[in-house]
This record gives sequence, structure tokens and C-alpha cells, in this order.
Amino acid sequence: MTRELGSSAIMVAMGLAVLGVPLAVNGAHTGRRDLVRGAYAVVYTNWALLAVANLAMVWALVSHDFSVSYVSQVGSRATPLFYTIISLWGALEGSILFWGFILASYSAAVVWINRKREGAMVPYAAATLLGIAVFFNLLLVGPADPFKLVSPVPADGPGPNPLLQNHILMGVHPPLLYLGYVGMSVPFAFAIGALLAGSTDDEWIKTTRKWTIVAWGFLSAAIIAGMWWSYEVLGWGGYWAWDPVENASFMPWLTATAFVHSVMVEERRGMLRVWNLSLVTATFLLTILGTFLTRSGVLSSVHAFSNGPIGYYFLTFIALVLVLSLMLLAGRSSELHSKGRFDAPVSRETVFLLNNLLFTVFTFTVLIGTLFPLAADSIRHVKVSVGGPFFNKMTLPICMALLFLMGVGPALPWRRAPKDFLKREFGVPTAVAIVVAALSVAIGTRDWFAVGAFAFGAFALTTNLRQFWIGAAARMKAHGENPFVALARLVGANRRRYGGYVAHIGAIATAVSIAASSAFKAEREATIKPGQTMSLRGHTIRLDSLWGQEQSQRVVIGSTVAVLDGQREIGRMNPRLNFYRTSDQPIATPAVRSRASGDLYLNLMAFEQDGSGATIRMIVEPLVPWIWVGGLIVVLGAAISLWPARRRVWGTAPVPVPEGGDELPALPPRLGAPRPIPARSAVSGDAP
Repeated sequence: MTRELGSSAIMVAMGLAVLGVPLAVNGAHTGRRDLVRGAYAVVYTNWALLAVANLAMVWALVSHDFSVSYVSQVGSRATPLFYTIISLWGALEGSILFWGFILASYSAAVVWINRKREGAMVPYAAATLLGIAVFFNLLLVGPADPFKLVSPVPADGPGPNPLLQNHILMGVHPPLLYLGYVGMSVPFAFAIGALLAGSTDDEWIKTTRKWTIVAWGFLSAAIIAGMWWSYEVLGWGGYWAWDPVENASFMPWLTATAFVHSVMVEERRGMLRVWNLSLVTATFLLTILGTFLTRSGVLSSVHAFSNGPIGYYFLTFIALVLVLSLMLLAGRSSELHSKGRFDAPVSRETVFLLNNLLFTVFTFTVLIGTLFPLAADSIRHVKVSVGGPFFNKMTLPICMALLFLMGVGPALPWRRAPKDFLKREFGVPTAVAIVVAALSVAIGTRDWFAVGAFAFGAFALTTNLRQFWIGAAARMKAHGENPFVALARLVGANRRRYGGYVAHIGAIATAVSIAASSAFKAEREATIKPGQTMSLRGHTIRLDSLWGQEQSQRVVIGSTVAVLDGQREIGRMNPRLNFYRTSDQPIATPAVRSRASGDLYLNLMAFEQDGSGATIRMIVEPLVPWIWVGGLIVVLGAAISLWPARRRVWGTAPVPVPEGGDELPALPPRLGAPRPIPARSAVSGDAP
């Protein structure tokens, strides 16, 4: 019954989505609201049907219905309930099913919020979202059908991939990634809708700004969660290996970050229109490319799924979207001329343009490094490996330049800067950067990229914090507020701008922490017996015992290690090896002791069967916790910029305004005459 329910829901959703696309296009073209409402009804119904299909699959997993093909692949009676549920996205078919539900949810929310908006843009956007839904529904009724019948029905299944049931973060990272990936469909759909409707102004950007920030925030959180999972599960002591699947999630983040910044120039100056349309299209295509790389079987990665024919579907879809997008851009090219122009080389517009160029070069570099081994293998049948040394050599200079622009952009005004502006605004940050660089060299930093990261990070942090100080000081002077109240009201009055600065601070913290952990990382591996100690960089540990534990889905061999301060024990750590019945290789669970200064990271590499000794890898990594903190700050910045501003109404009598303006609330008498805005206040511009 469960299998029939899920399969029928997908089939009906497929048919309705195919019907909904021409319905929405015809309604938008003819202006018939009845057809548009019919298309919107299809969007809502598609969401309901995909919800039913996903719930049916979850029930099949929980009830161990091994007659369902997907359950027979990833289900097991020995798997704990939590990992049984999250195995919904643990393999190819289930991940596509979950993806379809997230897409349907975004589509329904977008249509519901914009259902009363006039014009053809929203119906065309709905048609685009339904067109994307047709593709994923086609996969679900074809090569990625999760509800196929298995006969004879097995008594049990192998369970999920051991790596996917070894840490709770696998319940967090994939949903965040899908929310970020799929969310990028919304700005793309509105961009296509605007082109089809002939609306070449910035209306589509204003309509989708918050949707873009939401998707970008989820994608940022997903990348940080994925780094954390790699650090906590794989046991190698690192968090980013330039793995092709890691790159697949990173590339759309790069173009989306460029887009989030670039749209401000179009909103403010009517410039970079073609850039914005190109960036949003590239972001969507890169999310589909990333899905192709992880689900086509072309990559060998701990993150990737493996299956054959589905890759051809993705390549065809990518080619179709690329051709149609280029045709629309070319057809509207004469209407996409910029209204504004660059008035001076030293201006905020110039920084945003450089920002776009750097992010684009960054994306192409990662793309080439990711796809080159695949091209070499398919064309010349040569196995080529492109790893960390290539990516680090090519991208670190770009990272330095982006850190520098992160400090310059917030301080520069629009149009042009006054003659004495650079000295006034950047004198202190430059001095701080020089001091930090000198201190870095003095303490023994020999990696010049690390020195540059510390210096440019200090420069950017100083300029971003200075924006908060300038705005708060202006409020304190004008209103007599204490610093905390002034800062809170400053952020509340312009949440988009200061949320962007908060995100900058988080990105700076992450970049500096990555540089520090890479430059000063130290490790040692030794075989010791119970009672013996080993030391590294001021950290001393003692092996106390080895132990074993049998759990429902695995056998755990662990060690108890004491952390010492001299002869005094200050903590205990338990690195482990997990032996799953479906895996020939043990899966490590490192033990991590985090402090503000960094991490002590222990990994159990091997052990004697009689418990007489163990091989332990000991790693000291400075500032690693601040990578995760920085990521959380980035997400916090996105949340601040999205938080709706509270409107305060002081009176009931509106103030007359010229035709076409906005009515302003009447001010209470106690406020008196309006105060003049200070010469250097918090209204000079916006941040993402």
C-alpha cells in the first residue's frame, strides 16, 4: 500500500506539472487570470503530492518495508531510528525525492506570497519552476524511481552508507545543502520570468532579494556543516580537501555571493544588469552541475552517489537550460543597457565590479580543476589527479584580493570619493594591517599567504567594525543614546546594510582561522602502551585503556586517553574505530577537545587485539573552532538582513506628500523639529 501511494503521487505530480507549464505561459501571455490561477493551483497540488510521496517513503523506511526498492538499498532493522529516517536522503533515489519536495515547497511559497501581484512576471516564474519540477518528476518516474517493487522481498537490508550514520551532522548537512541548492531556483525563475515578460528593470531583483539571501544563507550553513562533518568523521584532521563534491557545492556559493553583492549596484545605480542575469543563471546551472557530479557516478568520492543513466538526463537538462537562457539574454540585450555609468575609479561601484570579476575567476578556476580529470579520462583515457596544491596555488591570491575588497567596499561611497577620503577612512585600518603583518612575521610565520591573510583580515575587520562605530557615534551625538542602545537601533534601522557587515565579520573570522590552522598545524603519530604518554606543542596525553562495545549496527573499539597538565589530569578523550557489518574498513570517530585557542585532535589509528597498545595520531590545530563560529556569524548576518523592520506609527494624521511619494507618519510634538543628519552618518550605502 505504501509503495502504491508514493508511486501514484509522483505519477500524478508529473502529469500535473506537465499540464501546468503551458497553462502558466498561456495565462501570462494572454493576461487571463483564470489560467494563471489554474497554474498556481497546480503548483500547490504538486507540493501536496510530493509531500505525500516523501511521507510514504519515510513510513516505508521506518516500517522496514523491503518490498520498496529504496528501502532494500538503505534500510536495515539494526539501524537506529534517527539514521533510518535521515537515510531518506542517503542515496540517489531518496535524495532526488527529497529534492523534489524542497523544490515544490519553495515553488508553493513563492506563488502564495506573490499570488496577487499583477503582470506576467510571476506567472512566467511559476512556469519556470514547474518546468524544473517536470525534470525532477521525470527522474522520479524514470531512472530514479524509489518505489520500484522488489521481488522476492528480502528479510533485511544493508543499511545506509556507514559514513552517513557515523555522525549526527548528516541529519543537518544534506537538508541545508538542498535548501540552499534548490532555493537558487527562485531568483533564476524570476530572472527568466522578467526576460519573458519584457520587464528588464530591477523589479525581479527586488522581488527575489530575500529569497536569494535565504538560499545563500542555507548554502553557507551547509558548506560549514559539511566542513565540520569532514573534520569530525573522516579522521584525517582536515576540513577541506578540494574534493570534487566539495567543489560542487562551493562553486554556486561563489557566484551567488557575487550576485548578492552585484544586485545592489543595479538597485542603486541601474548598472550591471547583464552581470546579474548571468550570475543568477550561472548559479542555477552550477547547482544542477553539482547534482550531476554527485549522482551520475562520474566521480569517486565519499560524498558521491553512483548510478549510470541518470547522468545523461542531467547533461541534457543543463544544455537545454543554458541554450534557452542565452537565447533570452541575447533577445533582450538591446533592452539591458545600464542607466548609470562609472563616475570614478575609486567608488563602491568599481569595488563591486572587481568583486564580480574575482568571484568569476575563482569559480572558473575551481570548475576547471574539478572537470579537467573527467575530461582527460573521457577524451584521452588518462588518469589525472588535481588536488590541493593546484587549488591552493591558484585561489589563494584571489582570496587575498577578496579579503582586501571586503575591507575597502563598505567604506567607499557611491559615485566618487572626495580627495582626502582614502587617507581619512583607511589610515587606521592600514596601520592595523601593517602591525598585524609585522607581529605575524615576528612570531615565526613563514607562510606568506598566511601573513597576507592575517594582515588583510585585520584591515577588513577594522573597516567593517569602524562602520558600526561611525553609525553608533552619530546616533549617540544626535540622540544622546548610550552605546549599546545606539548600536542596537543603528542595526535595526538598516538591517540589510549592517547584516551584511556582520556577514563580512564572519567571513573574515573563517578566513583568518583557516590560514592559522593551516600555517601552524602540527601532528605526531606514535604507538604507546597503557600508562605511557606522548606530547606535542605543549599538549600531553596518556593512554589509559582500550575497550570494546557491541551496538545494534556496529562494533566499537575505543580508547580512553587522559589529557594532562604536568601530572594533573584535566580532561579525558575517547577516539574510536567503528566496525560496520557492511563495510570492510573501519570508520574512525576522532576525539576533539576545543578551546578558544584551537583544537587538540586525537585519532585512533590501530590497536593490539589484547589491549596492550594503540597507535594514536595527535594533531594540534590553532583557531579551528573559529571557523565554525565564523560560519555561524555569516548565517547570523544573513538572518539580520532578512529580519523585517518594525514600523513605528507615531500618530494618525498623515503628512501630505507629493504625488507618487510615500506617506510619512506624523511625529509626536515631543520630538520637536527634525534634527539635521550628521555629515558622516550611517546612510551612505548598503551592504548585502
